[in-house]
Amino acid sequence: MAGRALAASRIVDAVPDPYEPGLWRLRAGSKVGAVALDIPGGGTVRLRITPKVPTERLFFLLGYSLDPRGWRDEEVDVAGYDELLPAFAHAVERQTDRALRQGLLQGYRLTEATAFVVRGRIREAEQVQRRFGAPLPAEIVYDEFTTDIAENRILRAAVERLLRLSGVPRAVRTRLLHQRARLADVTPLVRGQTLPRWRPNRLNARYHNALKLADLVLEGASAEHLPGGLRMNGFLLDMNKVFEDFVCVALREALAAYGGHATLQSRNVYLDEDDAIRMRPDFVWYAETGVPLAVADAKYKVGKPHGYPDADLYQMLAYCTSLGLEEGHLVYAKGNASHVAHVVRRSGIALHQHALDLGQPRSVLLSEMTALAARMVRSRP
Repeated sequence: MAGRALAASRIVDAVPDPYEPGLWRLRAGSKVGAVALDIPGGGTVRLRITPKVPTERLFFLLGYSLDPRGWRDEEVDVAGYDELLPAFAHAVERQTDRALRQGLLQGYRLTEATAFVVRGRIREAEQVQRRFGAPLPAEIVYDEFTTDIAENRILRAAVERLLRLSGVPRAVRTRLLHQRARLADVTPLVRGQTLPRWRPNRLNARYHNALKLADLVLEGASAEHLPGGLRMNGFLLDMNKVFEDFVCVALREALAAYGGHATLQSRNVYLDEDDAIRMRPDFVWYAETGVPLAVADAKYKVGKPHGYPDADLYQMLAYCTSLGLEEGHLVYAKGNASHVAHVVRRSGIALHQHALDLGQPRSVLLSEMTALAARMVRSRP
């Protein structure tokens, strides 16, 4: 049952062992973190997947993608935790504590209510539909200055989400309970409800880091029903997306000095003339006139002795052909050589494969991204 549960979850590749009856072989994919699978009929399978990169480096990749200027020089304290969930829980609690040290942020919230005292303005349509012309009670809407705003609700939801997960260290759990007590007057989010939206501004600046981590927790933590009556509860990050976001943001920042503009996960690239076959390159750099100048795709893959999958080259060739570019760039998490180029017969299109070593110092890693951006500039049409 445990093997079938893991196979159904699709968190890892799980197949029966061909030589040992009753045993299953597991192979991690791109997801890292910790989950618990409740199996129908009783029993729980707990799975922990440790990232190949150190936890501190993973936080740097995440932080840089979220805010390349605000996170580059800032150390996010993970308290020496090697596993992702304890480190994340600790970081969220520390950032939440920093955000709330000056008290809960207050702001205006649009509130609709039924009242015998009129404040704000009357909702005329609702008044007619519900009260048939009676003056009281009144259907009103007004701006209320309160702590029950999106920023505080998101922090409370993230804290409560972490408290429901097993694997959070006792000391961290105790501090998370303290943060929840601070946010006790904030309306909790209903499970399945769409997260309230917040926008970074000067007034909520002290909340920014905490809110960005909280968003990651709420995106990566889930309790959902899976096929076969399975229920999953845990916290997972997709390293494909983490690596892709880092590469794209780093290229965008490095190319900003050269003008133009970058599009991440472009939705306006088509393979055919009828615009029926849509493609989504990770990164496209355009001139101010809208002419494509460069294209790149990030692959969280490690090169094998014989190289990278040929399918990646075919995909990049399609991007270059559609965009009218003579060069395309594939960026991998690690490889046997830092750079390999292939020139396509009869077209002259050059396909570049670049390998990044995520274990390098952060300054070296960013320098390599700057050098890659410079290469893309030199090869532009």
